[in-house]
Amino acid sequence: MIEVLGRNIFSPLGADLEQNYRAVRAGESALRLRGDDSGWRGIPDLPVASLLEDGFVLEGFSRFESMVISSVSDALSSSGVDPESPKCIFILSTTKADVESLEQGDSQYLAPAAAARKVARHLGMVNEPVVVSNACISGVAAQILAARLIETGKYDTAIVCGADAISPFVVAGFSSFKALSPQPCRPFDIERMGLNLGEAAATIILGRSCTAVGDSRSGRGMTADEKDRWYLLSGALTNDAYHLSAPSPSGEGCYRAIVSALSGFPAEKLAAIGVHGTATMFNDQMESKAIERAGLSGVPLSALKGYYGHTLGAAGVLETVLLMRCLEDGVIPANRGFEEMGVGGKVNIVPEELQTDRKAFLKMISGFGGCNGALLYSREPADYELIAQADAHSAVGGNESGTSSWTIAHKVRITPAGFELDGISQSFDTPGKPALTALYKQHIGDYPKFYKMDGLCRLAFVASELLLQDFLTAETGKAERAEASELNTTDVLIFNRNSSIASDREHIATISDPGNYYPSPSVFLYTLPNILTGEIAIRNGFTGETSLFIAEDGGVCDEILEASMASTDASRILAGWIDYRDDDSFGVDLKLYIKIK
Repeated sequence: MIEVLGRNIFSPLGADLEQNYRAVRAGESALRLRGDDSGWRGIPDLPVASLLEDGFVLEGFSRFESMVISSVSDALSSSGVDPESPKCIFILSTTKADVESLEQGDSQYLAPAAAARKVARHLGMVNEPVVVSNACISGVAAQILAARLIETGKYDTAIVCGADAISPFVVAGFSSFKALSPQPCRPFDIERMGLNLGEAAATIILGRSCTAVGDSRSGRGMTADEKDRWYLLSGALTNDAYHLSAPSPSGEGCYRAIVSALSGFPAEKLAAIGVHGTATMFNDQMESKAIERAGLSGVPLSALKGYYGHTLGAAGVLETVLLMRCLEDGVIPANRGFEEMGVGGKVNIVPEELQTDRKAFLKMISGFGGCNGALLYSREPADYELIAQADAHSAVGGNESGTSSWTIAHKVRITPAGFELDGISQSFDTPGKPALTALYKQHIGDYPKFYKMDGLCRLAFVASELLLQDFLTAETGKAERAEASELNTTDVLIFNRNSSIASDREHIATISDPGNYYPSPSVFLYTLPNILTGEIAIRNGFTGETSLFIAEDGGVCDEILEASMASTDASRILAGWIDYRDDDSFGVDLKLYIKIK
C-alpha cells in the first residue's frame, strides 16, 4: 500500500497545514478584492485573487522556488523521510513554474525541470526530479505517478509538491478567456461568475506502507500516530477527447475517471468528494453530471476554491491535503460562497460545516486539454482489500499483476533536417518549421486545425499521425477513428525539456507593452504544454491517460514509462520525447508500443 508520510500547505492562509486548517474551519478566505490595487505587480484585470506577501522569498531563489522550498521543508520536518536517500524522488506539479522570470528576460529564466533540479539540490535530494505539467490536474497526476514509481520498487518515498505563482503571464491568459470573476468565486452557485486565481504550494510525501509488514520503515523513521495515517488506494487518469478548453457536457471523461478510481468501492463508505469546483459555468455543471452518473449524488461535496481561489498546479495537492486534515477531525468544510444550487446534476453541496465519521474520500479534478483525474484515499488499511477484491488492479489502476509485456510497433524521429520512420529516412528540402507543414501536406492533409496549432503541437501532431497510419489511416473519418480507439485504448505519454517555451514567448509579446496589450486565448492555450496530448486525443478519440512530463534527464523518463506500462489497462501507448524550443530547434523520438499478453 501507499501511505501518506508528510504534508504541508503554504498559502496566504498560513505557512503550515495546521494554520490553513484552522483558518478554513473559521471560515476565513485568502481571496481579496483588489480594488485600487488591481495593478498589483503590474498586473491589470485582477479584481480578486489570493496572493502571498513577498517576505518569504529566499536569497538566491525566485518567488516560485521559495514557495516550493518552504512547503517541502515543512512537510519533511515531521515525516521521518530522508530526502538524501537514493530511494527518494522529487516530483513537482505545476502549470507554468517560474514563467514570471521569463517575463523578466531569458537570462533570469530556469525551465521547469531546471527549477525543480535547483530546489531538489538545495534540499539535498540526489535523484533527478521530474515535473508533471498536466494543466489543472497536475497535482492529482503527480500523486498517481508517485504511487506508480513506488510500486515498481525503484523508490521507497516520493515527495510531491504542487505549486504555481500568479504573474502577469497567468492573469492575462485567464482574462483573455473571460474566466475571471469580479467577485469572490461561488462554486456550484446559481450566480457564479467565474474563477479567482490564487497562489500556493502544497506538499504530500508518499511512501511504501509497512502496516501489513510490521513497524520497520527501512530506516526512514515513523510517521504520525496510527489515527493520522492515510492510504492512497487507487487513482485514474482519462481524457474527454472532446475539446481543448471546454469539458464534455455529459462529463464523460470525468465520469470514467471516477468509476475507475473507485473500482467498486462502496459509495456509502465515502465521507466526501473533493471536487474541482472552479465556479466556472461549464466545469461545475460537468462535474455535477459526472457525479450523478457515477451514482454518488448523496455524497457531500467539498469545494475549496472559495478559500484559496484556483491554485493551478497546487490545487490537486492542496485540496487533497486539506480535506484529509478536516476528515481527521470528522468534519467536511463548508462550501464557501455557495447559497443556491446552480447546476443540473443531482449533487449534495455542503453549505455549512458537516460532521462525519466516515474515513475515505474521493478527489476529482479536470483541466485544459480534456484531461481528468481522480484519487481514492482512506484511513482504513482494510479498504485496500475492497479495491483488490473488486478489481485485480494495483493501487493506481493497472493490468493484472503487471504480467503484460510490450513491443514497439512503429517509431519515428524528426529533426529540423529530416525524419526517419521505422528505419526509413528522408531529408527535408526546406529545413525548420516549413518542413512540418510539408510533412502535413504530404502525409495527412485532412485536418485544417493543424494550421491553428503552435509549433510544439504541430510537431506532435505530425509525428503521431505518421506512427498511427497503419492503425488509423488518414482517410478514415473522425467518427470511425474514435470508435476504433474505444475498442483498443491508447495512452499518450510525452516527455520534453523546454515545456512550451516558444508559445510562452509569443504570449509574453502580447502583454509586455501596456500600450499594445492584446492577450489572445488561442495563444495562451498553447502555453500549456499538455495541450499537445489533447490535440492527439481529440484527433484519434483516445480516452485513456494523456500526460506531459518535463525532465532534464532521460533516465527518469524511462522509469516513468516502465511504471506506466505496469499499471495501465490500455492496449497501446504512444510515448516518447517531443521538444520544440523554436522554429530551428526541435526534435521527436516517438514510439507506438503494443501490449502483448
